[in-house]
Amino acid sequence: MSKPRARPLIRAFLIDISGNLHVGSKPTPGAVEAFHRLRASGIPFRLCSNTSKESTPSVVQRLNNLGFNVKPSPNTRPFTDSTPDLPVGDARRLHERQEVWTSISAVAQYMQNKCLKRPYLLLSPSAKEEVFPVLGGVNDESCDSPYDSVVVGLVPELLDYSHINTAFRILIGEQNVESNVSDGLQKSNNSSRKAPYHSPPLIATHKAKYIQTENPVGLSLGPGPFVTALETAANVKAHVIGKPTKLFFETVIDDFYRTGELDKIGRNGRIVIIGDDVETDLGDGAVELGLWRILVKTGKYRAGDEARPGIVPPDEVFSSFAECVERVLTEHADHPTHTHADAVQIWT
Repeated sequence: MSKPRARPLIRAFLIDISGNLHVGSKPTPGAVEAFHRLRASGIPFRLCSNTSKESTPSVVQRLNNLGFNVKPSPNTRPFTDSTPDLPVGDARRLHERQEVWTSISAVAQYMQNKCLKRPYLLLSPSAKEEVFPVLGGVNDESCDSPYDSVVVGLVPELLDYSHINTAFRILIGEQNVESNVSDGLQKSNNSSRKAPYHSPPLIATHKAKYIQTENPVGLSLGPGPFVTALETAANVKAHVIGKPTKLFFETVIDDFYRTGELDKIGRNGRIVIIGDDVETDLGDGAVELGLWRILVKTGKYRAGDEARPGIVPPDEVFSSFAECVERVLTEHADHPTHTHADAVQIWT
């Protein structure tokens, strides 16, 4: 374990899932017990996943099958002026905390915000189930209207030449090319346009270069190289939705305030992010927001990751999530500025 400087008071935890809590179908050593100890401590936490191979409910089910006993995503009851029996300032009591946040749920929200209804989805069937509701229940194969966006996640069977080429053609405006039989030429429906073509958005669940897999065992390509290929070929910039974007982290952190869990803690101390990928979990937005960044040596971690050229070194390195929780909770209780209110969730 590396400890380059004194750890500040911990306000809350953001916890990566795959490679940190579990690798494939098995929990990392001691992770289940450590997770329950963390919950019992009362320090607020959220689980953050870049998975795009399955929907958020599927992620929750997977974790619960492993013994983590995670709460399902709530149906948030909206606050309105007509809501009765609530003192001024207590609207947040209506918001039940959402323990699991995924890049797929963030993609669905992004598409809803941008009014995108006809995406070309390179997603798994499970992930599509979470996106379909914001499309009005219409899937991407059910109509002939032009695509208004391209969404790329990690679904290996769709990241082949045919699908990537279709995505490329959509992005450059060649999605509807008709054959002119009379003169034997290929004629694009965009060939006569006078205004510059505006490419539909390329949306990426994340841009991880590689992931940890069970079959084959070890590191395998993530969606990042495929997204980069589309960016380069189509001369566009992808809208990356998941970790480590600042927006993703801000959205999750805001949930602590909506539920009231950080009210009594105030601004003292830092929010922790724990993950096994020094770039995808601990980079970019995590650095910008000043999160206390903890790297664990499980999952996709490889020796020397913490000192890799071009990355901001993590604040701490532990052998596992279990060791991290053990050390942090023990030292948190002895922190000179620690009070009982610092570790108690306000609403449950």
